[in-house]
Amino acid sequence: MMSEMNKRIDIIVVGTGASGLFYALNMPANKQILMITKTTVDASDSYLAQGGICVLKGEADYSSFFEDTLKAGHYENDKASVDVMIRTSPEIIEDLIALGVEFEKKNGEFAFTKEGAHSKARILYHEDMTGKEITGKLLAQIKKRKNITILEEMTMVDLICEDNMCSGVVACDRKGYINLFESDYVILASGGLGGLFDSSTNFRHLTGDALAIALKRKIELENISYIQIHPTTLYSQKPGRRFLISESVRGEGAVLYNRRMERFVDELLPRDLLTMAIREQMEKDESDFVWLSMKAMGSENIKTRFPNIYQHCLEEGYDVTKECIPVTPAQHYFMGGIKVDLDSKTSMKHLYAIGEISCNRVHGANRLASNSLLESLVFAKRAATHISQNYETGKQNKPYVNTNEFKDLEQLKKDYKESILAEIERSKVVELFNHTKA
Repeated sequence: MMSEMNKRIDIIVVGTGASGLFYALNMPANKQILMITKTTVDASDSYLAQGGICVLKGEADYSSFFEDTLKAGHYENDKASVDVMIRTSPEIIEDLIALGVEFEKKNGEFAFTKEGAHSKARILYHEDMTGKEITGKLLAQIKKRKNITILEEMTMVDLICEDNMCSGVVACDRKGYINLFESDYVILASGGLGGLFDSSTNFRHLTGDALAIALKRKIELENISYIQIHPTTLYSQKPGRRFLISESVRGEGAVLYNRRMERFVDELLPRDLLTMAIREQMEKDESDFVWLSMKAMGSENIKTRFPNIYQHCLEEGYDVTKECIPVTPAQHYFMGGIKVDLDSKTSMKHLYAIGEISCNRVHGANRLASNSLLESLVFAKRAATHISQNYETGKQNKPYVNTNEFKDLEQLKKDYKESILAEIERSKVVELFNHTKA
């Protein structure tokens, strides 16, 4: 069904997570921006980020920050991307503070925490809800901008493109109507693909649709079977999204036990190595989980530092101040995606990708903890800067869109899922590490 909502706008942003919001805030006020999101504006994985955001603490920290990122990524990272991310991090933190974001302080100075595979404490945080703090404050600023409009429950089903140039988005609204939005530029900020997995920390509606559309439109992808498993999610037999037990918990002293209540691993190993160790222990124990204990951190410290985790575990029947909780690995993060350069440009003209759906190779084969928010914001701002400095009006002649392709949206959804999973399987043959068990 076609809708009356067919319009032209300067820029379309697909997704309302941290990267999409930050991009929009960094664009000039004279550009009309439409942001569309698959469900509600706050249902992005950015809101779920617990741990924090990395920042370069000074020149003396550069070498170890750089090496920690490369080591975690099995040295498959793009060094230029890593350098840009690290060097830009202080500027990004200043931007966030100016936008109202609050980070934990002690005695008037920023408090830094440490997570797995970090050699130093360089992570800023807000309780155990850093993603919510950042994304919520960005959204509050977006709502003040008259040039930015958000449409909820509007799902991208295709790109409008011709001669390898993007000129808009085909989207489906909550009633099943197809909408054509023409634009000068399209920014894909649509998040990860956890919804494809039975066990994931991601929202279920994040199914990597942009990857299927990229395959259809011959837009370059990279490393799409580099899928990170988080080692510690709260074990549950209930269906749906898995609750993350932040790496910061282990960074501040939580320990892992096997069935005999013996420690069996260095809790601060990189995520992929720790996941492997936990899986091996689960096989030995013939169990679906291992135990995690936060008790040594002290009751008041737990409640103050990790209030969200404490409360959620209470609701699930566990008091983390007094008892161990069962944890198990689950799909968590996507290191691959739509291939982009240092300015977040894709292989298609006037199409950019930022955040988890993009691949600038900064994470390599395994993301270092708390680099995700930083990377998303750094390269979102670079996209905004590049477009602002090189703005070109798109094609005015309307490309042909075959709306018959979208008559059966349920079948299209299945087709997209199958094409993504098939491409992930195909991509494995050229990769050195298997990151797809979930």
